[in-house]
Amino acid sequence: MGNQRPIAVDLFAGVGGMTLGFEQAGFDVLAAVEIDPIHCATHEYNFPMWTAICASVTNISGTEIREKSKIGDREVDIVFGGPPCQGFSMMGKRAFDDPRNQLVSHFMRLVKELNAKYFVMENVKGLTLGNHRQFLDEVIESFKENGYDILSPYQVLDASHFGVPQHRERLFLIGCRQGLQLPTYPSPITKPAKAKRISQNLVDLPDSPTVKEAIADLPDVTKHKELSDRDWCVATYRKPKSLYSEYLRNLKSDPHNLAYPRKYDAKLLTSSIGTVHGETSIARFRTTANGEVEKISRFLKLDPDGICNTLRAGTPSNRGAFTAPRPIHPEQPRCITVREAARLHSYPDWFRFHSTKWHGFRQIGNSVPPLLARAVAAQLIEVLGVELSTPSEEIILKNSDVLQIKMVAAAEKFGVDAHVIESRIKRNLLVNPTTAPQLC
Repeated sequence: MGNQRPIAVDLFAGVGGMTLGFEQAGFDVLAAVEIDPIHCATHEYNFPMWTAICASVTNISGTEIREKSKIGDREVDIVFGGPPCQGFSMMGKRAFDDPRNQLVSHFMRLVKELNAKYFVMENVKGLTLGNHRQFLDEVIESFKENGYDILSPYQVLDASHFGVPQHRERLFLIGCRQGLQLPTYPSPITKPAKAKRISQNLVDLPDSPTVKEAIADLPDVTKHKELSDRDWCVATYRKPKSLYSEYLRNLKSDPHNLAYPRKYDAKLLTSSIGTVHGETSIARFRTTANGEVEKISRFLKLDPDGICNTLRAGTPSNRGAFTAPRPIHPEQPRCITVREAARLHSYPDWFRFHSTKWHGFRQIGNSVPPLLARAVAAQLIEVLGVELSTPSEEIILKNSDVLQIKMVAAAEKFGVDAHVIESRIKRNLLVNPTTAPQLC
């Protein structure tokens, strides 16, 4: 697999949104570290040529990452990742001294132990606001003390500025070993479709794909009863509505995509298990106008000519295990499927998620849109000065059984404690009527 491709390591990898974006830019992401064994299994399915290491960053060393993967003694060009953001997210209570923020220091430690040329730390926009800026300044100063220069000023990037049909703002902190050349931040290539207000520097850019252009060619899931108890079926796709959907379906070759081609069955519709809504919910969804929030559930009904709101991951088990609000389909009185969410996140159709809606939506909501990650990664390819071409080696995706794996089996597969991630606690809808509709 092309030794000429620069080497990357993904920390807090999840299912691999950043892994895929960096692969598309031309990196070989030889190691991905992720604590959740279910996410690891999904990552391993989609990236079988590399190593998913099921471990916490708090108790793994750079040497172990090298030994457990194909890196060996080769130089690591970049370490990237997004330390979990619950401690300083703009969502919910802010806790500056949240112990989960220590994961940032372990990210920094592994960058140094791997002696990476570059790093990219992705995080929530909230880290740049209010008192959280002090924490971010401390992170930057600590990197400098450890021999890394930081690209300044840091920037918050919006996925809709990079060809993604979704408003999603994320901070990207970029650094390099002292003595190396810093890259620049990517410049926007699109403006959000149907945006009411945009900055002057975006006026002349083409619109991002719309919701309709992203999902309208997908098969109608309401016509496939088999999706009531499984997440895939053989289905007939409709005519693509955009170049964006043609790329995600692999009907056309994206000239900027340097990922390894995947061999998969294009006749399958995957990650599309159905959701059963009550009659009253269906009636409310139907009467809600496109682009408006349904008053009871607080779900947004997507505007087919606009873009998607930020897709959320929901709360983990120790914070109630509530499913994040899922947008309402623009034409049908139902919430969108995992596959539709994946399209709105810029995942190609060959990329599959866990077979349950619970894990599937969490996997997407927690991930960086691949096209946004690719835009950042392409700047690093440029500063590394490597010339790459699209690889010809085809990666076969097989053993889809791991996409149905349960936590105990996943933990056994990777040799970790089954309680490394707390079990999901199902809540009674009557306990919290404010948030209960999110479970529909």
